[in-house]
Amino acid sequence: MVFGYAEAVTKNLTMGTPGLVILAFAIPLVIGNLFQQLYNMADAFVVSREIGIEGLAAITSTGSLQFLVLGFLMGVTSGASIITAQRFGAADAAGVRRSFAASIVICTVVVIVLMIISISTLRPLLMLLNTPAEIFEGAYLYFLMLLFGMPSILLFNLLSNVMRAVGDSKTPLYFLIIACVINIILDYVLILVFHSGVIGAGIATVISQFIAGFLCIPTILKKLPVLCIQREDWKLDASEYITHLKIALPVGFQWSIIAIGAVAVTFSLNGLGYEAVAAFNIGQRIDQFAGMPLNSYGQALTTFAAQNYGAHKYARLRAGAIQGGMISLAFTIFMGAIFILAGDRIAAIFLKDNTGAIELAHTYLKILGSFFVLLALLYTCRQIIQGIGNAMIPTISGITELFMRTFAALVLTQYFGYLGLCFASPLAFAGALIPLSIGLVFVFKKIRRLELRDAH
Repeated sequence: MVFGYAEAVTKNLTMGTPGLVILAFAIPLVIGNLFQQLYNMADAFVVSREIGIEGLAAITSTGSLQFLVLGFLMGVTSGASIITAQRFGAADAAGVRRSFAASIVICTVVVIVLMIISISTLRPLLMLLNTPAEIFEGAYLYFLMLLFGMPSILLFNLLSNVMRAVGDSKTPLYFLIIACVINIILDYVLILVFHSGVIGAGIATVISQFIAGFLCIPTILKKLPVLCIQREDWKLDASEYITHLKIALPVGFQWSIIAIGAVAVTFSLNGLGYEAVAAFNIGQRIDQFAGMPLNSYGQALTTFAAQNYGAHKYARLRAGAIQGGMISLAFTIFMGAIFILAGDRIAAIFLKDNTGAIELAHTYLKILGSFFVLLALLYTCRQIIQGIGNAMIPTISGITELFMRTFAALVLTQYFGYLGLCFASPLAFAGALIPLSIGLVFVFKKIRRLELRDAH
C-alpha cells in the first residue's frame, strides 16, 4: 500500500529496473493511445467510404486547427499533472490532492476562454487557411462540433492524466476502449442511418469522450482516495497556482507552437487541391497512429522522471532516460521501414482506388520513414526534461520546430510543391532536437549536482 492506494491500481515508478518499469507502465498507454487514434481513423474510414473523398478532406483539413486549440488544452492538463506526479514520488499525499484541485481550477478557466475565442473566430480562420470551397462548410461544421464538445474532451484528459500521474495507466485504457467502440458505432448510426454527414462524426467523438471521462469519476472516488479532494484542499494560495502554471502553460504553448507550424502546412496544402489534402492528411493519420506507441512511451518517461525526481532518485532517473531512449530508437527504426515498404498498401485502405492520392500518401510516408529515428531522440529528451519540471527548454525546442516546419511549408513548397511539403516533419524533428539534446546535457549535470548534494 502507498498513501492508501491499492498496489494493483497504481504503480510506484521509483522501484524496479528502470527500463522494464517504464515499459510495463507504457503498455496500457500504448494500447490506450492506439484506441484514441482509432477515433480519428474510424471517422476517416466511415466518412471516406460513405460520403466520399470530399467529406474525408473536410474532416482532415481541420487537423492543424484541432492541434492548435485542443492541443493547447491537452498540453495544459498534461503539464499540470507533472506536479501531481512529482508530489506522488515525494510521498506528499496532501500535496497530490492540492495539485489535483489546482489543475481542475486552471483547466476549467482555460477551456472557457478557449471556447469563446475559437468558436467566434472559426470561420475567419478557415478562410485564412485557404480551405477549398468544396469542403469549407463540412470542415466548419465538423470542427464546430468538436469545439462545443471541449468540456467533454477536458473531462477525460484531465482525469486520465492525473490518474496516470499517480501510476494508474490501466483504468483510463479500459474506459478509452469502451469509448472507442461507442464512437465507431455512433459513426455508422449517425452517418448511415440519420444521414448527418460529417457533423455526425464530430458528435460521435464528443459523446464518446464524455463517456470515457464520466467513467473515470467513480474509479477515483472508490480506488484512488488520495485524489479525493477534501474541503480544505480547495483553499489554495497564489503560489499553488503559480507552481502549476509555470509548467502547465509552457507545455500548452509548446503544443500550440508546434500546431502553428501545422497551420502553415495546412495553408500551403490547401492550395494544392483536395486530392493532395486527402492524401497528405491520410499520410499524417497513418503516421500519428503508428507513432502513438512512441508518444505513449514518452508519457511514461515523463511520469517516471517526475516521480523519481520528486523522490530524489537521480541515478535511477538517468538510467531510465538511457534505457528508454534505446527502446524508442528500436521502435522508430522498425516503423520507418514499414512506412517505406508498405505505406502505399496502408494508404489504399482509406483512399480506395484513387491511385493518384495513394501515390501522394506513400511519398509522404517514404520521406517520413527515412527520418523517423529522429523522433525517438526528440521524445526521449523532451519528456525527461519536462518530467523534472523544466518547461523552458522544450518551449525553445517548439519555437525551433515551428521555424523549420514553416520554412518547409512556405518556402520549399513554392519550389518543390507537394514534395517540399513532405519534408516539413523531418526538418521540424531535426530543428527541435538541437536545443533538446543540448538541454539534456545541462539537465544531467544539474541532476548530478543534486545527487552529490544529497550524498553529503
